[in-house]
Amino acid sequence: MIRTGIVLPTFRETPVDALQAAHRAFEAGVDGVFCYDHIWPLGEPDRPSLAPFPILAALAASRGMPTTPGGGPYFGTLVARVGLAPNEVLLGQFRALDLLAPGRIIAGLGTGDRLSEAENRAYGIPFPPAAERRADMVELGRVVRALDITVWVAGGPAARVTEARAVGAALTLWDADPALVASRARGPEAVEVTWGGPPPKGGATLESKTLELARAGATWAIFGWPVDPAALAAAARVAGAEAPARGSGA
Repeated sequence: MIRTGIVLPTFRETPVDALQAAHRAFEAGVDGVFCYDHIWPLGEPDRPSLAPFPILAALAASRGMPTTPGGGPYFGTLVARVGLAPNEVLLGQFRALDLLAPGRIIAGLGTGDRLSEAENRAYGIPFPPAAERRADMVELGRVVRALDITVWVAGGPAARVTEARAVGAALTLWDADPALVASRARGPEAVEVTWGGPPPKGGATLESKTLELARAGATWAIFGWPVDPAALAAAARVAGAEAPARGSGA
């Protein structure tokens, strides 16, 4: 079985679209909803970006949400960036979310890269070398894991597994080719792999992409907005019937 998720539309002035999209997703049977952690959309500093944790908290505190086929609803970051706030602050926010929805929080962690560096610089937030950022991510990931909260660690374009292994977490990859997913999920140093990326383009469909990722060994397929929740849930059902099962991922 592969679980599915949607990255909510948070590049907005208000949370209305994000909250409505989340409720539509869960009603359709999508397993999880996720939020970016950006000060502005990449390369567009004049546009707004809502902070992830208040959105996720509002959803996690909601009552009466339907149970999804994959055991959700799940709520997560994709990804919370170490360094934008101190590790202690990020830890407190994940702890608070877990109190609202125990066992259904996913702490996706990342370090940022050269594309997001300008966000830090604009607000006087330090942007240490990559090795230092990765070390901070591992430190935070271990503490969050010790609270029995699911942790995913971003592997970057090279799909690094070192940090995921150090944390005991899943490796999460953004817009990675399914062949790269398979090499990490089924290779000699296999780790659990979750995938996030933009909606399919060209001739690809949600069904074909989700099935391809499931066959590669991904335990989650998460698509950025806009995406049709009903079509995504249906794609997961097809993939679950046709692709071999792997670990649950949460």
